[in-house]
Amino acid sequence: MEVAANCSLRVKRPLLDPRFEGYKLSLEPLPCYQLELDAAVAEVKLRDDQYTLEHMHAFGMYNYLHCDSWYQDSVYYIDNLGRIMNLTVMLDTALGKPREVFRLPTDLTAYDNRLCASIHFTSSTWVTLSDGTGRLYIIGTDERGNSASEKWEIMFNEELGNPFIIIHSISLLKAEEHSVATLLLRIEKEDLDRKGSGFFVSLEWVTISKKNKDNEKYEIIKRDILRGKSVPNYAAIEPDGNGLMIISYKSFAFVPVGQDIAENKDEDMSDKIKEPLYYWQQTEDDLTVTIRLPEDSTKEDIQVQFLPEHVNIVLKGQRFLEGNLYSSIDHESSTWIIKENNSLEISLIKKNEGLTWPELVVGDKQGEFIRDSAQCAAIAERLMHLTSEELNPNPDKEKPPCNAQELEECDIFFEESSSLCRFDGSTLKTTHVREEESGERKVREREIDVRVKHQLAASYMIPLGIEPQPRHVTRLGIELANPWRTGQRLTNNHTGQGDALFT
Repeated sequence: MEVAANCSLRVKRPLLDPRFEGYKLSLEPLPCYQLELDAAVAEVKLRDDQYTLEHMHAFGMYNYLHCDSWYQDSVYYIDNLGRIMNLTVMLDTALGKPREVFRLPTDLTAYDNRLCASIHFTSSTWVTLSDGTGRLYIIGTDERGNSASEKWEIMFNEELGNPFIIIHSISLLKAEEHSVATLLLRIEKEDLDRKGSGFFVSLEWVTISKKNKDNEKYEIIKRDILRGKSVPNYAAIEPDGNGLMIISYKSFAFVPVGQDIAENKDEDMSDKIKEPLYYWQQTEDDLTVTIRLPEDSTKEDIQVQFLPEHVNIVLKGQRFLEGNLYSSIDHESSTWIIKENNSLEISLIKKNEGLTWPELVVGDKQGEFIRDSAQCAAIAERLMHLTSEELNPNPDKEKPPCNAQELEECDIFFEESSSLCRFDGSTLKTTHVREEESGERKVREREIDVRVKHQLAASYMIPLGIEPQPRHVTRLGIELANPWRTGQRLTNNHTGQGDALFT
């Protein structure tokens, strides 16, 4: 293993449009074509238990029109009858009548706990399909775009657990072995997460292969799972299938397959339910720290040293808590006492009366702050002016609830910092990380194989340029390989009668 040279993302100059001067606002209406459908698009709305921001990112803003990047004029959608419908969209022309190319073998309306069906066009002759119930289909289509030769045939069909959507897939042919690698996204319940939303994002990297021409059956040869806390902005498998690129607000990590999940949960639970090392409260004048003492503790076992900005607590010869206090105290007036319930109570007198301490010892997370009912009521009173059923109920008064700038800041998307990570398909380890936070760019290079170093140092963008697959090029010259939520998109609205609007 060698440390890779410092490498960075670079604009691929040939992709830039020299005639592009900038985006301009146009008041001209967009072309709009309306087409009546005989069955409505199979829309799946979020359930009451899918209430988090990640659910909205992944499923709530889902585009039910699927553009075939291999045949730019072809658009597909799935209707309530389980039919995959295809139509041709040409600029400045009317829409053609949708035609059925495939029908799902399952009745979608029979499943209450399902997601939206998703399609990813793996290659010019292969399609990866999910019906939203947890079943994955690999379909051979022959040459699409030609109704005479287009024939959709199921080559793989298997239940893979909880419902998912497909965000990326590639087709590979190595040594006469054909494989399809696909990336599936789920949002699953995390019972052990007490501080967060209670959900985590799961990315499953599945490889399905047919080892030789004589074997007509496709089988799963590899399944790897990554977990994170945010829906990725971008996720794609490298064109050679050797790595995975993810851009996300929060990091992902592989979960070892075959590891005893119950055993892990027990370990995690023991960590999460561990009692705080101490409890502390505060008033405007002082702070009270309560520590549960070991059995048979005596006064001689306790040593407490007070300094103006420092505290040191030793129990039975072992250092219990030491560090700099958040603010100054009157160390001469601070005291400690052993209570009848075998606990140590320490009273710290604030030097600056009225100052609210956000933490007791700077950087220490082992304690738990306890607010009394009066403090909670005071906080609620201070925040009362921020709650209203109206956007800005009285902006003309002397101190309005919020001004225009504050309203604008509320709309700022919190994911201003994100990271680009590459995961190696063999070692399942992160080989390359690039972090970008609020305009300040930070690059961390980890130990990676020399072959990977040359691949990353190439002049491709995010992820590595894909050949011979079609490319999506943005105005800024950034090249994306079959990106999720990137590229040509069409808007779809429909009514119960089956009307669809294409813009």
